Amino acid sequence: MTIAVSGSIATDHLMRFPGRFADQFLADQLAHVSLSFLVDDLVIRRGGVGGNIAYAMGVLGGAPLLVGSVGPDFDDYRSWLESNGVDCGGVTVSTSAHTARFVCTTDEDMAQIASFYPGAMTESGDISVHDVARDRTLDLVLVGANDPAAMVRHTDECRELGIPFAADPSQQLARLSGDQAATLIQGAQYLFTNEYEWGLLRQKTGLTESDIRSRVGLRVTTLGKNGVEIVGDGVDLRVGVVPETSKVDPTGVGDAFRAGFLVARSRGLGLERAAQLGSYVAVLVLETTGTQEWVFRRDDAVARIGGAYGEDAAREIAGILPA
Repeated sequence: MTIAVSGSIATDHLMRFPGRFADQFLADQLAHVSLSFLVDDLVIRRGGVGGNIAYAMGVLGGAPLLVGSVGPDFDDYRSWLESNGVDCGGVTVSTSAHTARFVCTTDEDMAQIASFYPGAMTESGDISVHDVARDRTLDLVLVGANDPAAMVRHTDECRELGIPFAADPSQQLARLSGDQAATLIQGAQYLFTNEYEWGLLRQKTGLTESDIRSRVGLRVTTLGKNGVEIVGDGVDLRVGVVPETSKVDPTGVGDAFRAGFLVARSRGLGLERAAQLGSYVAVLVLETTGTQEWVFRRDDAVARIGGAYGEDAAREIAGILPA
């Protein structure tokens, strides 16, 4: 299968605050917040929803096609992605804006405060799925957090072309109107959110759980330490997490889950096994600073999946993993 990943491509600036954000906010003064957090460290990494998902899929042998807009500073990032199995043929280069920037501070509770500068991402709405699909057959398009105009356009074009798509609005739910969000998910084969985004989606659109179930094939909702919930017609599944050895940085954990899930599904595995592989890739990111700094080791994957889900799961998932 050829899976296209449409989403943000960014450089991440990641910082760590040696305390709890919750201790710094005064409930009766939230309208006048003025805070500055002295952080312990700063690391600069490759990131963005589209970049993260495509990278993880490439490492797992999924050969994804990345779709998005970047600045002329993208050359090193492009080389990195291509060396890890990502087709960058759907990436366009802006002549006037830098690649997007994500600036995030994480506290001791793994809570995060972040800002995102879109830069060249604002031009991703100029990319047409019609053009991307002209010279290749797309079996699925994941429409991830991106410029809102691009997200709406790409889902519209998938419906026009009859290409199955996954709706993954994630961080952009804060910018999307209720009507845009409802349009974005209409007809999606998969709807990906985390638990908070699932509640926000219902609030913004005014749709009930039943309404949304009638509009999408499968709802895949990650629940943090409680695993993932998959709900659809005749499907009601819960899958737990792979236990972590440490909690270093949660940035990109959801992206990693989506990559593992989609690679497993593209290779014929069922929903439970797909969620289990997604959970394994997610924990690798949790245990690492940076969204693309983790390393895949087949033996480790089989051992940890087996320890979390049993020998049958390990054997079946091992059958689709790269050597």
